[in-house]
Formats: sequence, C-alpha cells, structure tokens
Amino acid sequence: MGAPKYSRVLLKLSGEALLGDRKFGISPQYTHYLAEEIRGLHDRQIQVAIVVGGGNFLRGAAAAEQGIEEATAHYMGMLAMVINALALQSALETAGIPARVQSALEIRAVAEPYIRRRAIRHLEKGRVVIFAAGTGNPFFTSDTAAALRSAEIDAQVILMAKNDVDGVYDADPKLVKTAKKYTDLTHHEVIEKRLAVMDTTAAALASERGMDIIVFDIGEKGAMLRAALGEPVGTLVHAG
Repeated sequence: MGAPKYSRVLLKLSGEALLGDRKFGISPQYTHYLAEEIRGLHDRQIQVAIVVGGGNFLRGAAAAEQGIEEATAHYMGMLAMVINALALQSALETAGIPARVQSALEIRAVAEPYIRRRAIRHLEKGRVVIFAAGTGNPFFTSDTAAALRSAEIDAQVILMAKNDVDGVYDADPKLVKTAKKYTDLTHHEVIEKRLAVMDTTAAALASERGMDIIVFDIGEKGAMLRAALGEPVGTLVHAG
C-alpha cells in the first residue's frame, strides 16, 4: 500500500452500525469488528475522528411521533449517541487503540466536553476522538454533526459508512434491482438529484466547504482503509 491520500478523516457511523445481527442495542462482536477496521487506519498513522448516531436505541423524530415533546425527543436521541460512543470507546481501548469521547452535551462523569482545540490535540497525539451527542442542539441530525465537526477539525474527508449498501445509487438497491450505482458525483449533483447521501443541511455544509465524501459499505472488510488510502471504493462525492 502507498501513502494515505487522507491524513485526517471523519468517520460517520449510524447507530445501526453497532447492531450487528441484533434488532436493538449493541452487538459486542460487531463493535469489536468496527474497532479492528478503525485499527487499520490508526496503524497507518491516519488521524481518525468519529461521529456515531443513535438509531439502534432511539431516533428523536420517531419518539416525537409517539407523543413526546419534539425537542425533548431529540435530546433523548443525543443520549443514545452518547451510549454508542462509550461502547465504541471501550471496544477501541480493548483493541489497544487510545480513544476519547467528547460530548456536545455536558456529561463530565463519562465524557469530556467538546472543545475543538483539545480534539485536534488528541488527534495529533494519535488518539481516536469520538464526537457524541450530535451538535448538542435539537432538530439537527448526526449527519449534520459529522459535516460540522469535520469542518471544525479540518478533516480532509468524511467516510460515510453505510450498512449493506456499497455506495450511492439512483434508487434504493434493496428495492430496485436495476438501480444504478454512481462511482463519482459532485456535491451539486447530489443536491440537484436529491440523492440520499446525507440530510440536506449536512449536504449543503459539505458542499460549501468542498469536503470530499466517500460512501462505502461498512460490512466490507478493509473498505474503510482502502477509502482513506485513496483507492476506488464505493462512491466519491467531491467539489467538482
């Protein structure tokens, strides 16, 4: 393998990425798998920051539909993200990879508060930094948190991990067998075609920053490292 194309990456994981073969909660086995995939980047001295969602426990929008006040429901979703961040931190440390959780909600007993300069210093020292609780504000998704944090820490790429989908398609490949996969897209095309790479707010921020995004299947072993090295993996979204 050659030198990595990207020296600092932001990995976006959905909460469902921690499910494994479960319907709810966290699979220790699959979380260990994720830690080993991240190890591949860490061993190549690639600085790794992570934003993880909380959908394996609770989605704020779904909770709001059940009658919970909407802002409160979103805060509940942020707490689910903190749970996932702590589980991922534990798996990384068990694998011998130093990791820190920084939470946008202040929970000092289990996580550092989010401080941009401290996060960058952790990365420079070879620690994986896991950003928990989204942006800390209701009504914003973990996708938006990923775009925001990547801009704040000057990450060179967002590695957008998907579950059982190996890139961006013009239709849902699980439902439409003739769906066409894109290997290369500009930010403008993603927004214009309304492709489901990330939510609209996140896509607009990534486009404004000219941030590279690589959409790949997290279940494909080694795909994360190949993407960081600059090899053709999944779908590359770029400034054009």
